[in-house]
Amino acid sequence: MIDLPGIQELCQQTPSKILFLVVDGLGGLPHSETGKSELEVAYLPNLDRLAQQSACGLTTPVLPGITPGSGPGHLALFGYDPLKHQVGRGVLEALGIGVEVRPGDVAARGNFCTVDSEGVLVDRRAGRISTTESAPLCRRLDALRVPGLGIHVHPVRDHRFVLTLRGEGLAEEVSETDPQRVGVPPLEAQALTPRAERTARALREFVAQAREVLSREERANMVLLRGFSQIPVLPSMGEVYRLNPAAIAAYPMYRGLAHLVGMQVLATGATFQDELSTLRHHYQAHDFLFLHYKPADAAGEDGDFPAKVQALEELDRFIPQLEELAPDVLVVAGDHSTPGVMASHSWHPVPLLVNSRWTRGEGVPRFTERACASGSLGRIPATNVMLLALAQAGKLAKFGP
Repeated sequence: MIDLPGIQELCQQTPSKILFLVVDGLGGLPHSETGKSELEVAYLPNLDRLAQQSACGLTTPVLPGITPGSGPGHLALFGYDPLKHQVGRGVLEALGIGVEVRPGDVAARGNFCTVDSEGVLVDRRAGRISTTESAPLCRRLDALRVPGLGIHVHPVRDHRFVLTLRGEGLAEEVSETDPQRVGVPPLEAQALTPRAERTARALREFVAQAREVLSREERANMVLLRGFSQIPVLPSMGEVYRLNPAAIAAYPMYRGLAHLVGMQVLATGATFQDELSTLRHHYQAHDFLFLHYKPADAAGEDGDFPAKVQALEELDRFIPQLEELAPDVLVVAGDHSTPGVMASHSWHPVPLLVNSRWTRGEGVPRFTERACASGSLGRIPATNVMLLALAQAGKLAKFGP
């Protein structure tokens, strides 16, 4: 949690409400043709107006130069040091879709992918096949057997699935099979420690069987595995911060993360409009609400600069609906940057705004990377955002005599 002595004693319950909007992959970089980032190109009248009324700055999710995954990026925003509290993607995906993960189990995040006749990767996401197409393939893989272990495959969404292993002597220290690029074959799972040898052998056997089962498929003819993990124990943010926190996220991984840190995960639909409907329905029951927006990150990872601009503009049109709820503190943050020009997560700082009755604006004209760099918050560790939100909500007592 937040590295502050006696943080639990400083926190106090109040009726005030905190709304955390986390825009996945929010930050970007300038395009070579325009010299402007996605946020600078996008027409964002509502976010820009909000920035003019807020305290603004930039966050560093982990450390300068370290590119974070979505798990560490979100943990940091909730006040957990991602270097101390490491959570694997597999466990997050599994919990997010309601799969039981017991102590000792290993979970992995899986992608259906496309390889050519030589076994070389052509598409790491199998053309982002629909869930309708991938679910029957998951059932076929779920029927595979590895002696001495319980192995199950669970559909997640589109090209993604979760693989779980249950049995004696399993370990999470296994290398990923996803090389993170096309034009090369998938990697073989390798044990990173001696105790993980059994797990790596089981995974190699599963992948070999999966290759055979999927060999006649046109697009989803192979699988990639990453994020091998076992379930950790994290402090509950509800207990430490004296909150009644809830999470609203359409994507399973973020529901899983929220579950691990002690939030109530609220059932919602597949779109951001569904998430907003869920927010309105449950708003009075919670004093901390985490709302997740995914499309900006998906477009950035695809290297589609215009699509990310469009995703940000679509988000901007929803901002008045959040303001209508009149939260005491509204935070707009990102878990990491996903520049379209890089087609991947990056280490670059992420724009942040914190709005409350105590913020009156400080001359930041727009919600962009360059504009937020001039804000009063400066460049801060993402783990500090939760402290700022609690303070603005009147939920932190004085530290020391």
